[in-house]
Amino acid sequence: MGVEMKLRFWKMHGAGNDFILADDRAGKFPVADKGWITRISTRRTGIGCEGVILIQKSKKADFRMRFFNPDGGEADMCGNGARCIARLAYEIGAAPAEMSIETGAGMLKAEVSGDTVRIHMTKPKDWRIDKTLMIKKKCVKYSFVNSGVPHVVVEVPDLQSVDVESMGAAIRYHADLAPAGTNANFISVTGPQSLSIRTYERGVEAETLACGTGMVASALISGKLGLVKAPVAVTCASGDVLEIGYELTESGARNVTLRGSAVHVFNGTVEYC
Repeated sequence: MGVEMKLRFWKMHGAGNDFILADDRAGKFPVADKGWITRISTRRTGIGCEGVILIQKSKKADFRMRFFNPDGGEADMCGNGARCIARLAYEIGAAPAEMSIETGAGMLKAEVSGDTVRIHMTKPKDWRIDKTLMIKKKCVKYSFVNSGVPHVVVEVPDLQSVDVESMGAAIRYHADLAPAGTNANFISVTGPQSLSIRTYERGVEAETLACGTGMVASALISGKLGLVKAPVAVTCASGDVLEIGYELTESGARNVTLRGSAVHVFNGTVEYC
């Protein structure tokens, strides 16, 4: 590679959704080296994570959040990751407790209180309500919204029996959702203000323990369908519960928030060479 350097990192998770985070305000992180990002993201042989997140300088906000999937590709946003990077930015002095964050999806606001972080999300867009997909010769009813990144939401009668890997991949790569593809969320309504969810994440290409933007999308879609009312408590595969707030409007929703914990796991240094 021609360049040798040690990079400090933090390992954090939000609801079991785990990340490698780094302070890149100096602009030295090798963002163009997708192979290296994949190697450090790989479990067993690397540090292991579902996303690499950087704190970078911003002219518009307290800092810029850059998010890379384990395959090295960049994504616009990540809800659980935003909570983690907000807590870290506050703790290392890169941002105040009430902060602004520049992302590929737009500007966010965040409020840090101990290990709990509330994210004020970007405006959801590209709504599709009560649509159908043909998957394995069966008609699957779904809805869609971009809550920072694209999400399909499918209500199912028995969440535990869903083959998330197979169904999720079929939805993620479906021609009707090309070329960007989508994340796929399977939900069951558990109360007037509660849901349970399992998610197949694009870029990870597998089911994950949690997906913040997926939980937001599922709460929003369920609200639009009249299944729940805000605030919505969403239980993910890890067993963690996040709170989603929103106000529905004729054209979509506003004042969308995601609240939950951001947890430190460990920190260290990794060599790039």
